[in-house]
Amino acid sequence: MSGPLDGVLVVDLSRALAGPQATMMLGDLGARVIKVEVPERGDDTRGWGPPFVDGESTYFLSANRNKESIALDLKDPADRDVLLRLVDRADVLVENFRTGVLERLGLGIGDLRQRNPRLVVLSITGFGHDGPEGGRAGYDQIAQGEAGLMSLTGSGPDDPQRVGVPIGDLLAGMYGAYGVLAALNERWSTGVGSVVRTSLLAAIVGVHAFQGTRYTVAGEVGRAQGNHHPSIAPYGLFHCADGAVQISVGSEGLWQRFCSAFSLDVSGLDTNAERVAHRDRLVKVVEDAFAGYTSEALLAKLAEAGVPAGRVRTLDEVYSWDQTASQGLIIDVDHATLGPLRLPGPPLRFFADDEETTPCDHSPPPTLDQHGPAIRAWLDSPR
Repeated sequence: MSGPLDGVLVVDLSRALAGPQATMMLGDLGARVIKVEVPERGDDTRGWGPPFVDGESTYFLSANRNKESIALDLKDPADRDVLLRLVDRADVLVENFRTGVLERLGLGIGDLRQRNPRLVVLSITGFGHDGPEGGRAGYDQIAQGEAGLMSLTGSGPDDPQRVGVPIGDLLAGMYGAYGVLAALNERWSTGVGSVVRTSLLAAIVGVHAFQGTRYTVAGEVGRAQGNHHPSIAPYGLFHCADGAVQISVGSEGLWQRFCSAFSLDVSGLDTNAERVAHRDRLVKVVEDAFAGYTSEALLAKLAEAGVPAGRVRTLDEVYSWDQTASQGLIIDVDHATLGPLRLPGPPLRFFADDEETTPCDHSPPPTLDQHGPAIRAWLDSPR
Protein backbone atom coordinates (compact mmCIF):
# COMPACT_ATOMS: atom_id res chain seq x y z
CA MET A 1 0.00 0.00 0.00
CA SER A 2 1.41 3.38 -0.99
CA GLY A 3 1.32 6.29 1.45
CA PRO A 4 3.49 8.83 3.24
CA LEU A 5 5.61 6.02 4.77
CA ASP A 6 6.00 4.05 1.56
CA GLY A 7 9.41 2.33 1.63
CA VAL A 8 9.67 2.20 5.44
CA LEU A 9 10.05 -1.32 6.85
CA VAL A 10 8.74 -1.96 10.36
CA VAL A 11 9.56 -5.15 12.28
CA ASP A 12 6.86 -5.64 14.90
CA LEU A 13 7.85 -7.79 17.89
CA SER A 14 4.99 -6.47 20.00
CA ARG A 15 1.83 -8.25 21.06
CA ALA A 16 -1.51 -7.51 22.71
CA LEU A 17 -2.46 -3.91 22.02
CA ALA A 18 -0.14 -0.94 22.68
CA GLY A 19 2.60 -2.00 20.26
CA PRO A 20 0.25 -3.46 17.65
CA GLN A 21 -1.75 -0.20 17.72
CA ALA A 22 1.44 1.75 16.97
CA THR A 23 2.48 -0.52 14.11
CA MET A 24 -1.03 -0.55 12.65
CA MET A 25 -0.91 3.24 12.54
CA LEU A 26 2.42 3.07 10.71
CA GLY A 27 0.98 0.48 8.34
CA ASP A 28 -2.04 2.71 7.68
CA LEU A 29 0.45 5.34 6.49
CA GLY A 30 2.01 2.98 3.95
CA ALA A 31 4.86 1.37 5.90
CA ARG A 32 5.50 -2.32 5.32
CA VAL A 33 4.86 -3.95 8.71
CA ILE A 34 6.13 -7.48 9.36
CA LYS A 35 4.55 -8.89 12.50
CA VAL A 36 6.70 -11.50 14.26
CA GLU A 37 4.55 -13.98 16.18
CA VAL A 38 5.06 -16.98 18.42
CA PRO A 39 4.66 -20.24 16.43
CA GLU A 40 1.37 -22.12 16.82
CA ARG A 41 -0.14 -19.63 19.30
CA GLY A 42 0.61 -16.26 17.73
CA ASP A 43 -0.18 -12.90 19.29
CA ASP A 44 -1.91 -13.16 22.67
CA THR A 45 -4.99 -11.44 21.27
CA ARG A 46 -5.61 -14.27 18.80
CA GLY A 47 -6.99 -16.09 21.84
CA TRP A 48 -8.90 -13.17 23.36
CA GLY A 49 -12.63 -13.62 23.08
CA PRO A 50 -15.51 -14.04 22.74
CA PRO A 51 -16.46 -12.97 20.25
CA PHE A 52 -14.74 -15.25 17.76
CA VAL A 53 -15.92 -15.54 14.16
CA ASP A 54 -15.00 -18.87 12.55
CA GLY A 55 -12.16 -19.16 15.04
CA GLU A 56 -10.78 -15.66 14.47
CA SER A 57 -10.68 -13.22 17.39
CA THR A 58 -12.39 -9.91 16.64
CA TYR A 59 -10.01 -8.36 19.21
CA PHE A 60 -7.00 -9.36 17.07
CA LEU A 61 -8.74 -8.04 13.95
CA SER A 62 -9.09 -4.61 15.58
CA ALA A 63 -5.34 -3.90 15.81
CA ASN A 64 -3.60 -5.70 12.97
CA ARG A 65 -4.74 -4.47 9.57
CA ASN A 66 -2.06 -3.63 6.99
CA LYS A 67 0.48 -6.15 8.32
CA GLU A 68 2.21 -9.35 7.27
CA SER A 69 2.73 -12.26 9.69
CA ILE A 70 5.73 -14.52 10.17
CA ALA A 71 6.02 -17.06 13.00
CA LEU A 72 9.46 -17.19 14.63
CA ASP A 73 10.67 -18.93 17.78
CA LEU A 74 13.19 -16.44 19.11
CA LYS A 75 14.82 -19.16 21.24
CA ASP A 76 15.60 -21.14 18.09
CA PRO A 77 18.94 -20.14 16.47
CA ALA A 78 17.64 -20.49 12.90
CA ASP A 79 14.54 -18.39 13.58
CA ARG A 80 16.58 -15.85 15.51
CA ASP A 81 18.81 -15.54 12.45
CA VAL A 82 15.73 -14.78 10.32
CA LEU A 83 14.82 -12.02 12.75
CA LEU A 84 18.34 -10.57 12.63
CA ARG A 85 18.21 -10.53 8.84
CA LEU A 86 14.93 -8.62 9.08
CA VAL A 87 16.51 -6.17 11.52
CA ASP A 88 19.37 -5.60 9.07
CA ARG A 89 16.84 -4.31 6.52
CA ALA A 90 14.45 -2.58 8.90
CA ASP A 91 13.88 1.11 9.50
CA VAL A 92 11.86 0.60 12.67
CA LEU A 93 11.58 -2.11 15.32
CA VAL A 94 8.73 -2.09 17.84
CA GLU A 95 8.69 -4.13 21.06
CA ASN A 96 6.71 -4.17 24.29
CA PHE A 97 8.43 -6.92 26.26
CA ARG A 98 9.04 -6.47 29.95
CA THR A 99 12.41 -4.86 30.65
CA GLY A 100 15.28 -7.33 30.20
CA VAL A 101 13.45 -9.98 28.16
CA LEU A 102 15.12 -9.15 24.84
CA GLU A 103 18.54 -9.10 26.48
CA ARG A 104 17.95 -12.59 27.88
CA LEU A 105 17.10 -13.75 24.36
CA GLY A 106 20.38 -12.31 23.08
CA LEU A 107 18.50 -9.58 21.21
CA GLY A 108 19.28 -6.52 23.29
CA ILE A 109 18.33 -3.22 21.71
CA GLY A 110 21.93 -2.00 21.87
CA ASP A 111 23.08 -5.08 19.95
CA LEU A 112 20.34 -4.66 17.33
CA ARG A 113 21.22 -1.02 16.78
CA GLN A 114 24.89 -1.92 16.50
CA ARG A 115 23.96 -4.23 13.62
CA ASN A 116 21.83 -1.50 12.05
CA PRO A 117 22.75 2.02 13.26
CA ARG A 118 19.87 3.52 11.24
CA LEU A 119 17.32 1.48 13.19
CA VAL A 120 14.64 3.39 15.10
CA VAL A 121 13.41 1.39 18.08
CA LEU A 122 10.07 1.95 19.81
CA SER A 123 9.90 0.34 23.24
CA ILE A 124 6.65 0.40 25.24
CA THR A 125 6.27 -0.70 28.87
CA GLY A 126 3.58 -0.50 31.50
CA PHE A 127 5.07 1.97 33.96
CA GLY A 128 8.38 3.05 32.38
CA HIS A 129 11.72 1.42 31.70
CA ASP A 130 13.35 2.66 34.90
CA GLY A 131 12.41 4.22 38.23
CA PRO A 132 11.37 2.38 41.38
CA GLU A 133 8.52 0.51 39.66
CA GLY A 134 9.93 0.29 36.16
CA GLY A 135 9.71 -3.49 35.99
CA ARG A 136 5.98 -3.77 36.60
CA ALA A 137 3.84 -5.58 34.06
CA GLY A 138 1.50 -3.28 32.19
CA TYR A 139 -2.19 -4.03 31.80
CA ASP A 140 -4.59 -1.36 30.68
CA GLN A 141 -7.14 -1.32 33.47
CA ILE A 142 -4.45 -1.42 36.14
CA ALA A 143 -2.72 1.51 34.44
CA GLN A 144 -6.01 3.43 34.18
CA GLY A 145 -6.31 3.12 37.94
CA GLU A 146 -2.68 3.81 38.81
CA ALA A 147 -2.45 6.81 36.48
CA GLY A 148 -5.53 8.51 37.95
CA LEU A 149 -7.88 8.16 35.01
CA MET A 150 -10.41 5.98 36.84
CA SER A 151 -10.61 8.51 39.68
CA LEU A 152 -11.84 11.05 37.11
CA THR A 153 -14.33 8.69 35.44
CA GLY A 154 -17.66 7.50 36.84
CA SER A 155 -20.91 8.78 38.26
CA GLY A 156 -19.22 10.27 41.34
CA PRO A 157 -16.17 10.19 43.60
CA ASP A 158 -17.15 6.82 45.08
CA ASP A 159 -17.77 5.19 41.69
CA PRO A 160 -14.43 4.95 39.82
CA GLN A 161 -14.91 3.47 36.35
CA ARG A 162 -12.62 2.29 33.59
CA VAL A 163 -12.96 3.89 30.16
CA GLY A 164 -14.95 1.55 27.89
CA VAL A 165 -11.97 0.84 25.61
CA PRO A 166 -8.35 0.03 26.63
CA ILE A 167 -7.45 3.68 26.38
CA GLY A 168 -4.04 3.40 28.08
CA ASP A 169 -2.88 0.85 25.51
CA LEU A 170 -4.33 2.85 22.64
CA LEU A 171 -2.76 6.12 23.78
CA ALA A 172 0.62 4.48 24.34
CA GLY A 173 0.44 3.16 20.79
CA MET A 174 -0.50 6.58 19.43
CA TYR A 175 2.28 8.33 21.34
CA GLY A 176 4.67 5.61 20.21
CA ALA A 177 3.82 6.06 16.54
CA TYR A 178 4.19 9.82 16.93
CA GLY A 179 7.63 9.29 18.50
CA VAL A 180 8.69 6.98 15.67
CA LEU A 181 7.76 9.59 13.07
CA ALA A 182 9.84 12.20 14.93
CA ALA A 183 12.80 9.81 15.12
CA LEU A 184 12.55 8.98 11.40
CA ASN A 185 12.52 12.69 10.60
CA GLU A 186 15.60 13.25 12.80
CA ARG A 187 17.38 10.40 11.02
CA TRP A 188 17.22 12.34 7.76
CA SER A 189 19.72 14.84 9.21
CA THR A 190 21.78 12.59 11.51
CA GLY A 191 21.82 9.36 9.53
CA VAL A 192 21.42 7.50 12.82
CA GLY A 193 18.34 6.00 14.43
CA SER A 194 17.33 6.44 18.06
CA VAL A 195 15.33 4.72 20.77
CA VAL A 196 11.83 5.99 21.58
CA ARG A 197 10.34 4.97 24.91
CA THR A 198 6.84 5.41 26.27
CA SER A 199 4.53 3.61 28.66
CA LEU A 200 0.89 3.22 29.60
CA LEU A 201 1.56 5.41 32.64
CA ALA A 202 3.17 8.14 30.53
CA ALA A 203 0.42 8.03 27.91
CA ILE A 204 -2.37 8.46 30.44
CA VAL A 205 -0.60 11.19 32.40
CA GLY A 206 0.05 12.83 29.03
CA VAL A 207 -3.70 13.33 28.53
CA HIS A 208 -4.60 14.59 32.00
CA ALA A 209 -4.92 18.00 30.29
CA PHE A 210 -6.72 20.57 32.48
CA GLN A 211 -7.22 18.00 35.22
CA GLY A 212 -3.43 17.83 35.56
CA THR A 213 -2.89 21.56 35.87
CA ARG A 214 -5.95 21.79 38.07
CA TYR A 215 -3.81 19.93 40.62
CA THR A 216 -0.23 21.03 39.79
CA VAL A 217 -1.13 24.72 39.58
CA ALA A 218 -4.30 25.20 41.65
CA GLY A 219 -3.87 22.36 44.12
CA GLU A 220 -7.33 20.92 43.41
CA VAL A 221 -7.73 17.15 43.10
CA GLY A 222 -10.29 16.38 40.40
CA ARG A 223 -12.76 13.58 41.05
CA ALA A 224 -15.36 11.79 38.98
CA GLN A 225 -18.62 13.67 38.62
CA GLY A 226 -20.54 11.84 35.96
CA ASN A 227 -21.55 13.32 32.64
CA HIS A 228 -20.97 17.00 33.41
CA HIS A 229 -17.85 19.04 32.76
CA PRO A 230 -16.03 20.10 35.95
CA SER A 231 -15.19 23.61 34.68
CA ILE A 232 -17.90 24.55 32.17
CA ALA A 233 -21.67 24.63 32.66
CA PRO A 234 -23.97 23.68 31.16
CA TYR A 235 -21.80 21.11 29.37
CA GLY A 236 -22.92 17.50 29.56
CA LEU A 237 -25.81 15.09 29.31
CA PHE A 238 -29.37 16.22 30.02
CA HIS A 239 -32.57 14.19 29.99
CA CYS A 240 -35.60 14.95 27.87
CA ALA A 241 -38.97 13.30 27.18
CA ASP A 242 -37.66 10.15 25.45
CA GLY A 243 -34.00 9.92 26.42
CA ALA A 244 -31.12 12.34 26.64
CA VAL A 245 -29.05 14.76 24.61
CA GLN A 246 -25.68 16.36 25.22
CA ILE A 247 -25.06 20.09 25.01
CA SER A 248 -21.99 22.28 25.21
CA VAL A 249 -22.54 25.90 26.21
CA GLY A 250 -18.95 27.07 26.14
CA SER A 251 -19.29 30.85 26.09
CA GLU A 252 -21.44 33.58 27.61
CA GLY A 253 -22.82 34.43 24.18
CA LEU A 254 -24.01 30.87 23.74
CA TRP A 255 -25.49 30.95 27.23
CA GLN A 256 -27.57 33.99 26.37
CA ARG A 257 -28.87 32.38 23.17
CA PHE A 258 -29.61 29.17 25.04
CA CYS A 259 -31.56 31.00 27.74
CA SER A 260 -33.55 32.95 25.17
CA ALA A 261 -34.41 29.86 23.15
CA PHE A 262 -35.84 28.04 26.17
CA SER A 263 -37.03 31.03 28.26
CA LEU A 264 -34.97 29.92 31.24
CA ASP A 265 -35.23 31.50 34.69
CA VAL A 266 -31.51 31.83 35.47
CA SER A 267 -31.22 34.48 38.16
CA GLY A 268 -28.02 33.79 40.11
CA LEU A 269 -26.63 31.70 37.22
CA ASP A 270 -25.35 34.58 35.13
CA THR A 271 -21.67 33.58 34.97
CA ASN A 272 -19.98 30.29 34.25
CA ALA A 273 -18.46 30.29 37.74
CA GLU A 274 -21.93 30.64 39.29
CA ARG A 275 -23.30 27.89 37.10
CA VAL A 276 -20.48 25.52 38.07
CA ALA A 277 -20.96 26.37 41.77
CA HIS A 278 -24.72 25.73 41.57
CA ARG A 279 -24.68 22.84 39.13
CA ASP A 280 -27.53 20.88 40.77
CA ARG A 281 -29.89 23.83 40.41
CA LEU A 282 -28.70 24.43 36.84
CA VAL A 283 -29.31 20.81 35.83
CA LYS A 284 -32.85 20.95 37.23
CA VAL A 285 -33.61 24.20 35.39
CA VAL A 286 -32.34 22.78 32.09
CA GLU A 287 -34.01 19.37 32.42
CA ASP A 288 -37.33 20.99 33.37
CA ALA A 289 -37.10 23.00 30.15
CA PHE A 290 -36.22 19.89 28.12
CA ALA A 291 -38.93 17.67 29.63
CA GLY A 292 -41.54 18.50 26.99
CA TYR A 293 -39.30 17.71 24.01
CA THR A 294 -38.43 14.48 22.28
CA SER A 295 -34.72 14.16 21.59
CA GLU A 296 -35.27 14.73 17.86
CA ALA A 297 -37.30 17.90 18.41
CA LEU A 298 -34.86 19.11 21.06
CA LEU A 299 -31.82 18.67 18.82
CA ALA A 300 -33.61 20.59 16.07
CA LYS A 301 -34.39 23.48 18.44
CA LEU A 302 -30.83 23.54 19.76
CA ALA A 303 -29.45 23.61 16.22
CA GLU A 304 -31.77 26.50 15.38
CA ALA A 305 -30.43 28.38 18.40
CA GLY A 306 -26.83 27.63 17.41
CA VAL A 307 -26.13 25.60 20.58
CA PRO A 308 -23.73 22.65 20.00
CA ALA A 309 -25.56 19.42 20.81
CA GLY A 310 -25.68 15.75 19.95
CA ARG A 311 -27.22 12.39 20.70
CA VAL A 312 -25.56 9.42 22.42
CA ARG A 313 -25.19 6.78 19.73
CA THR A 314 -24.69 3.05 20.17
CA LEU A 315 -21.92 1.50 18.05
CA ASP A 316 -24.36 0.03 15.54
CA GLU A 317 -25.71 3.54 15.01
CA VAL A 318 -22.18 4.94 14.62
CA TYR A 319 -21.20 2.39 11.97
CA SER A 320 -24.45 2.87 10.02
CA TRP A 321 -24.14 6.69 10.14
CA ASP A 322 -23.50 8.32 6.77
CA GLN A 323 -21.07 10.78 8.37
CA THR A 324 -18.89 7.94 9.64
CA ALA A 325 -18.71 6.40 6.17
CA SER A 326 -18.00 9.77 4.55
CA GLN A 327 -14.81 10.14 6.62
CA GLY A 328 -13.32 6.82 5.51
CA LEU A 329 -13.86 5.32 8.95
CA ILE A 330 -15.14 2.02 7.56
CA ILE A 331 -12.99 -0.06 5.22
CA ASP A 332 -13.64 -3.27 3.29
CA VAL A 333 -10.97 -5.97 3.11
CA ASP A 334 -10.82 -9.61 2.00
CA HIS A 335 -9.57 -11.83 4.84
CA ALA A 336 -7.71 -15.08 4.07
CA THR A 337 -10.18 -17.27 6.00
CA LEU A 338 -13.18 -15.05 6.76
CA GLY A 339 -13.61 -13.56 3.30
CA PRO A 340 -15.03 -10.02 2.94
CA LEU A 341 -14.82 -8.01 6.16
CA ARG A 342 -15.81 -4.52 7.20
CA LEU A 343 -13.37 -2.98 9.68
CA PRO A 344 -13.02 0.35 11.46
CA GLY A 345 -10.77 2.50 9.30
CA PRO A 346 -7.81 4.82 9.95
CA PRO A 347 -8.61 8.26 11.41
CA LEU A 348 -6.34 10.33 9.11
CA ARG A 349 -7.00 11.71 5.64
CA PHE A 350 -4.47 13.35 3.30
CA PHE A 351 -4.92 15.93 0.56
CA ALA A 352 -2.67 17.53 -2.06
CA ASP A 353 -3.89 20.44 -4.18
CA ASP A 354 -7.45 19.78 -2.99
CA GLU A 355 -7.26 16.18 -4.19
CA GLU A 356 -7.49 13.40 -1.63
CA THR A 357 -4.39 11.19 -1.48
CA THR A 358 -5.38 9.08 1.53
CA PRO A 359 -4.13 5.47 1.23
CA CYS A 360 -7.18 3.34 0.58
CA ASP A 361 -5.93 -0.08 -0.58
CA HIS A 362 -5.87 -1.70 2.85
CA SER A 363 -4.89 -5.28 3.61
CA PRO A 364 -6.71 -7.45 6.16
CA PRO A 365 -5.24 -8.62 9.46
CA PRO A 366 -3.08 -11.66 8.65
CA THR A 367 -3.57 -15.24 9.68
CA LEU A 368 -0.71 -16.69 11.72
CA ASP A 369 2.44 -17.08 9.57
CA GLN A 370 0.43 -16.24 6.46
CA HIS A 371 3.41 -14.47 4.90
CA GLY A 372 6.23 -16.53 6.47
CA PRO A 373 7.32 -18.34 3.28
CA ALA A 374 7.16 -15.17 1.18
CA ILE A 375 9.17 -13.17 3.75
CA ARG A 376 11.85 -15.86 3.92
CA ALA A 377 12.05 -15.94 0.13
CA TRP A 378 12.37 -12.15 0.06
CA LEU A 379 15.24 -12.29 2.58
CA ASP A 380 17.01 -14.87 0.39
CA SER A 381 16.67 -12.76 -2.73
CA PRO A 382 19.42 -10.34 -3.84
CA ARG A 383 19.09 -6.89 -2.28
